[in-house]
Amino acid sequence: MTAVRVRHTASERLPSIAAAAACVVSFCALIFANTHSFAADFETLKGHGGPVMDITVSPENGQVATASFDNAVGIWSAREPSWLDGHEAAVKVVRFIDENRVVSAGDDNDLIVWNLAEGSNTKLQGHTAKVMGLAVSPDGKTIASASWDARIGLWPVDGGEPVFLSGHNAGVNQVAFSADGAWLYSASVDGSIKLWDVAQEAEKRVIERNGFGINVMVLGGANSNETWVAYGSQDGVTRIVDIETGERLHDFTLERRPILAMALSSDGKRLATGDGHGYITVFDTQSWSIESDFKAALKGPIWALAFSQDGEILHAGGIENIVYSWPVAELGAFDPMAKETPEFLRRPEDMSNGERQFARKCSICHALTEGSARKAGPTLHAVFGRRAGTLPDYPYSETLTGSDIIWSEETIDQLFLDGPDHFIPGSKMPMQVIAKPEDRSDLVDYLKSATAGNNKDGETQ
Repeated sequence: MTAVRVRHTASERLPSIAAAAACVVSFCALIFANTHSFAADFETLKGHGGPVMDITVSPENGQVATASFDNAVGIWSAREPSWLDGHEAAVKVVRFIDENRVVSAGDDNDLIVWNLAEGSNTKLQGHTAKVMGLAVSPDGKTIASASWDARIGLWPVDGGEPVFLSGHNAGVNQVAFSADGAWLYSASVDGSIKLWDVAQEAEKRVIERNGFGINVMVLGGANSNETWVAYGSQDGVTRIVDIETGERLHDFTLERRPILAMALSSDGKRLATGDGHGYITVFDTQSWSIESDFKAALKGPIWALAFSQDGEILHAGGIENIVYSWPVAELGAFDPMAKETPEFLRRPEDMSNGERQFARKCSICHALTEGSARKAGPTLHAVFGRRAGTLPDYPYSETLTGSDIIWSEETIDQLFLDGPDHFIPGSKMPMQVIAKPEDRSDLVDYLKSATAGNNKDGETQ
């Protein structure tokens, strides 16, 4: 088993002052040149209205797709997004089926297959809890889904009834097909990794049993044949296990938990992980040494990682609504993510009680300024006196479209007293209850001040 040690070795002593000076000059010139070349490669992808939950890269053409808490999928052409709207809750995962189709899933329990060429989509329903992971078979004919209903779904891409595989004792977080498509691997909150026979639709065996839930998983090995599985767990361990024997080959514990994201480069030579403390770690899979380990986000976790098609760029997403794309050769040389504290992560002592209630309960989904800004919910700007479901820039659920609710001190108070699922059954708004009357009152007072606005005629909206 590999033991992890991080050491800083001293530079070797140079033979003379002249040699040292020459080395310094050459080194500075090299750094200057590299700064120019790598700076051009660094970029950010901006446009989502909420945290980025997943990133994937097309193996055919290198196009990037992203999934976000704002209920949307972004398809990126260079730095310009096209938005796929159709989910009714946060999108947790997205995968390319081929150059013209992607599949996404998330907290609304549904999968959506998007035809990019035709601009159409097909919703796949059957799971009874959020979907956390997706995989597409090598032949592009089957989608596998991992759900917190403890089941794995197998969906024919071209239509037909799904098959559900049961065997885990808790939610399933990840699925992955073998290179030949004959086998399916699954990782679960129950701490196990299981191998399934796809043709027989049956469990073959348990590959790993871990004491903590397994969040992420990738398959690797020489010559595109998987010989090992790497996983990241809730207790912060990154572990590599031999698929055939179940032997634990390498363990990496850096005392940062949990491991939330994992990606393997297309050539299989680099494995990247992201954790709850905002660090990204890159491993050399040939030597199983740590290539780089850096604080990638000043605030919040790393939820999403993906290598570019050529392996030169590492895309990362987290608590911000921005994707950061770093040159792999210069990881850590650029500004980190989340330099500014998101509203919902500000210190309680820095806010009034009403602002604190908004920050914790509302800010991740709702803006206070004009325009909904691709947030998961509509803007609250000028909300008092407005009929629910009437903003033109937000795709409301059918429940709210044409609603008779007028937002006021009383209706907003009742919304948080009952919770959205009781006050507006069928709404897309996640469950939020504020039990204390004084907290609801302070929130209403804060919203009255923070959301005030005027229409073009000067009348309060």
